[in-house]
Amino acid sequence: MRHPFLVNLRAVTGLLGNMCIIYAFVHIPLAEAYSIAFLAPIFIVFLSSHFLKEQVTWQRWLFLAASFAGVLLVVRPGFRELSLGHLAALAAAFFGAITTTVLRKVAPVEKRVSLIGIPLGYVVVANGLLMLPGFQWPTWQEFLLLLTIGGLGGTGNLLFIAATRRVPASQIAPGQYSQIAWAIIFGAVFFREFPDLITYVGLAVVAVGGTLNVISDETRIRIFSRLSAGAGPATVMSEKSPPLGDDAIAPGKDK
Repeated sequence: MRHPFLVNLRAVTGLLGNMCIIYAFVHIPLAEAYSIAFLAPIFIVFLSSHFLKEQVTWQRWLFLAASFAGVLLVVRPGFRELSLGHLAALAAAFFGAITTTVLRKVAPVEKRVSLIGIPLGYVVVANGLLMLPGFQWPTWQEFLLLLTIGGLGGTGNLLFIAATRRVPASQIAPGQYSQIAWAIIFGAVFFREFPDLITYVGLAVVAVGGTLNVISDETRIRIFSRLSAGAGPATVMSEKSPPLGDDAIAPGKDK
């Protein structure tokens, strides 16, 4: 490994973040868990500006503030009782931000076996220790569900790592906000969770503010110019992702 400490740090924060978000999913509605989890971009921007020395414009801070306001509309602290599940979702956002920031540093220079295998090792050890007090074999239905979770999660992890190596983050992150819509749909279909009107407004603010924050400045200019004047720049200059680490290598090289 080129950066063993950072690779192991990503594994630990990824493990803690997953444990926190699983707890949140079990104890609070899916839509609320996702809205709080999407505070991660605020933490990511802060960490990126301080540790990766990335420049952050005031517009991006404004959109992050809008997303935070949307989360407040969903959760409404002071107007409703907050539980440990809400705090777990907040912790998951923080740990997820560290995991993503470290990944942006090491992904271009580390091998896939390190980026995938080491976090998996931490998960195996942690789950093994946690199941020692009262282990029970899962039923075959539970085992199939666990295989499904592992297959979907592993495939998603591979695709996300591949995406971070090939395209700018501004082209990846907007698609992640579709998770809010899926949370509403799955919460309603499987768990009979139906958010109220204020929650829908807050979720929309989170999604719009977060999406505008992560897309490029040129794309935002094109969108707003077309909305205001009906026309805008015909094309947007192609974005090229800058090296994510001091010793970044070109995409496509053998890892």
